Amino acid sequence: MFSIALGLSLILAEPDVPARPLVAATVVSTLPTAGEHIRQFAFDADEATTYTTEKLPGAGDSIGLTFDAPVMVRSVSVKGRGLDGGTLEGSTDGQAFERLADVHDGAAKAEPSKSLKAIRVVPAKDAKEPLEIAEFAVDSDPAVQRFAFPVEFVVDEVDDPELKPWADKAARECEKAYGLINEALRSDGYTPARVVHLSIKNGIDVPAYASGNRITGSAKWFKDHPDDVGAMIHEASHVVQHYRSRRNPSWLVEGVADYVRFILYEPANIGRLNVAKARHDQSYRVTARFLDYVSRKYDKDLVLKLNKAMREGKYSEDLFKEWTGKPLSDLGTEWKESLTRQ
Repeated sequence: MFSIALGLSLILAEPDVPARPLVAATVVSTLPTAGEHIRQFAFDADEATTYTTEKLPGAGDSIGLTFDAPVMVRSVSVKGRGLDGGTLEGSTDGQAFERLADVHDGAAKAEPSKSLKAIRVVPAKDAKEPLEIAEFAVDSDPAVQRFAFPVEFVVDEVDDPELKPWADKAARECEKAYGLINEALRSDGYTPARVVHLSIKNGIDVPAYASGNRITGSAKWFKDHPDDVGAMIHEASHVVQHYRSRRNPSWLVEGVADYVRFILYEPANIGRLNVAKARHDQSYRVTARFLDYVSRKYDKDLVLKLNKAMREGKYSEDLFKEWTGKPLSDLGTEWKESLTRQ
């Protein structure tokens, strides 16, 4: 009887249900950041890192999280300094907020058990010090993605005032994509930049370029091509690459950055390929296609490995044969031949 029951339970068992994807969030603050105490420290699962405001809060100021999609929030809490007398609030639409709990002794917690699009903490009107957020915590379904690679893109120079809203939007998009970029280009012992400066300047003859932890974009280019936020994702990838060796071939450096952009971030925008002229070392999106082909056929971690080698100044063409069993030239020929069969 036991064995029959056991058999029936196995037959009737629910099939494995895939985990629901995490919902992304943006830390929204009406106050400027103090130094490197960046906004995303408020939601990085580490209470030792804190978001600190540069100024005292005033009327209308708040700090919170806006979710990419509404989530069923079972509980939400906040911890920090300078918050006493303030309120923890929630919003179903990201616009109108209602009180969830009061802040006492630097903390507040609520159990709304309802769908929310945003949460925020509003400081007391008579706050006497800048605000410090140690951590927001959200227990929800689906879960909200914490920032594994906290960063803040700071817009500090915009020659054309009309482009300031665009630059701010691009900065927020780079912040949201920073986790994807770093997962694609991670290596042991490497900590990516936590503050990246972004400027939009006149007189730049390329769409954008990166130098150290600064990205500079062309005012003319982005005024004419406002949809090209992906160009900033490419440059943010260069910031994360952080290569210092001059031995790294430029075609591969740019190809890896465009692999992040066009294979991982915006594959629908990669565009058409001129098969007759395509070469594996053609750079940018063409090389990105080549890397995607080799990664899928031979080694899913190929880009990770190439990035690590270039970051450490240890790149050699021989690595392709070591990791795939074929020389780079043969891989290029094979990829080119595969294009004619598509």
